[in-house]
Amino acid sequence: MKQMEVSIMGQSYVLACPDGGDAVLAEAVTRVDREMCAIRDAGRVKARERIAVLAALNIAYSLSEQRRAGGAVLPLTPPPPPPPPPIPIDVDGLVNRLEAALGPEGMRLE
Repeated sequence: MKQMEVSIMGQSYVLACPDGGDAVLAEAVTRVDREMCAIRDAGRVKARERIAVLAALNIAYSLSEQRRAGGAVLPLTPPPPPPPPPIPIDVDGLVNRLEAALGPEGMRLE
């Protein structure tokens, strides 16, 4: 993993970048920068944090629209892993093993 210095809305950031992911990260940074600058330039919102939240919502909405329209868009979050296969439990066998290990004295309840 390497680091890549980028600029978003005039502010520099150093981001971790997986090997071979330069182009994808650069495209993502360009999209975020473009969206944040458009919101800022519209003049209604001044706070950088609020601009970032609105830009994130706009991008997420756009990705959701593309997915609904059948576009090939990666999911926003990875799907959960499949559940593990059930483990068969032989309860009768376990009881028999316990009874054998405890013997007749171990079976008394007092």
